[in-house]
Amino acid sequence: MHFLVDANMPKRCNDVIRHAGHVATDVRDVGLGVAEDTEIAAYAARHQLCILTIDFDLANIRDYPPKDYAGIVVLTLPKRATEDVICDILANFLSHMPADLRGCLIVVDKKYFRVRR
Repeated sequence: MHFLVDANMPKRCNDVIRHAGHVATDVRDVGLGVAEDTEIAAYAARHQLCILTIDFDLANIRDYPPKDYAGIVVLTLPKRATEDVICDILANFLSHMPADLRGCLIVVDKKYFRVRR
């Protein structure tokens, strides 16, 4: 799986993704570090990348229909989540995620994730 990591995620998430055997492209590395959600979503769709974010705006299926994307993964975090906590939640998800995320919105929390196709 190839993830497009949003700027609201710690840079270390890229390493977590790669360690799990996937590919990570950080929006900050492709000139989208301060881009609007619509620009990030368009880039992800154009390049068939699964969006990884903590931005719930991207979970709005009216604005970002999952069928148009290689996947949208939104992490819900506890208040004052540290970088370690974020990376742990991500690593847990990556070790249990479905094989194919295309056309799915996945909302991930500390222990579970929900998939909407």
